[in-house]
Amino acid sequence: MKQDIIIAGGGIVGLATAYRLLEQNPNLKVTLLEKEGKVAAHQTGHNSGVIHSGIYYKPGSLKAQNCIQGYHDLLAFADKHEVPYELCGKIIVATRAEEVPAMENVLTRGIANGLEGLKRLDKGELKEYEPHVNGVAGIFVPQTGIIDYKVVSARYAELFQQMGGEIRLNTKVVDLIDKGNHTEVVTENETLDTRLFINCGGLHSDRIARMQEENVDVRIIPFRGEYFMLKDEKKSLVKNLIYPVPDPNFPFLGVHFTRMIGGEVEAGPNAVFAFKREGYHRSDFDWNDFKESISWKGFRMVAAKYWKTGMGEFYRSYSKAAFTKALQHLIPEVQEDDLIPAGAGVRAQACSRNGGLVDDFMFAEFKSQVHVLNAPSPAATSSLAIGKTVAEKALEHLK
Repeated sequence: MKQDIIIAGGGIVGLATAYRLLEQNPNLKVTLLEKEGKVAAHQTGHNSGVIHSGIYYKPGSLKAQNCIQGYHDLLAFADKHEVPYELCGKIIVATRAEEVPAMENVLTRGIANGLEGLKRLDKGELKEYEPHVNGVAGIFVPQTGIIDYKVVSARYAELFQQMGGEIRLNTKVVDLIDKGNHTEVVTENETLDTRLFINCGGLHSDRIARMQEENVDVRIIPFRGEYFMLKDEKKSLVKNLIYPVPDPNFPFLGVHFTRMIGGEVEAGPNAVFAFKREGYHRSDFDWNDFKESISWKGFRMVAAKYWKTGMGEFYRSYSKAAFTKALQHLIPEVQEDDLIPAGAGVRAQACSRNGGLVDDFMFAEFKSQVHVLNAPSPAATSSLAIGKTVAEKALEHLK
């Protein structure tokens, strides 16, 4: 039976897209394919659960637009469907005077993005929000919150299926065959026919896109983010969320402290180049994944530019003492013995051919296909907005 739409990828973006499609047109026949035995198995399932405010992103960018809209959509969805969350706020901390100008730029962006209630903090005011923090200045962001995105994803999946959508687990896409006004989607088990194909493949989104368009201009480079948890008796060191001022030249936020919806306090992540796209452990290695990364000219240019930063991340990966030292910039009282290993996630970071780490969401459209080529953080917060954007592109194709 020919489908109207087939979606590849059962992470939060694929599920939100599926939900948005049937929300807008309940008569569509939509099937979602997920190669794992459950949804939200990779980036979504390893997410730290932060509801992002949109303060960091360049005004007018897809990240800014989708995060701001997605934030409001997510809260409304959670309220309606009884998904627990908490808007606890966070502080962004300048630990040295040299970081203050970059902190001020973040504050300016937040105001430009329409965030209200942002508060610039002096050293004394920082202590009122987080008594154990070390800093010379900071920003309080009231919009930031915490949630469990696995629960959100399960709710998207449930509602999608209630509206007549189909989810097929353990179904991996291995090829796409363009048939002009429709696409044959080849899986390991069968070939399916669809009027429109949507790629929400996350860590494998570029590979799926290359099944159709060989010269896709980005390559997914996997970066592992490793976490520790604070011991129960040390959780009182952190009231809510504590972030450093981000490096404006590097698309990662730096190690930080996050109180999670279940009450645990997470510390991290670092950002280590992974030798496998689904490499959650330091020992994980896949030759094809590694070869694809290092053979990409853009990644070699990135590695040449950021090699010192990259070596520092690797060092912190293998040295708990070095990881602790990075955290002590924010909370000097944290000691190595206070930290318990707490797993890792892998971020799908698109890298352009000319050596740029793509800093915005990225979509591509080929004939009867729509591809989500870059959807890193804050994609979970933005999921309903991204899903609506992709659904609108899809519905326009079907016209």
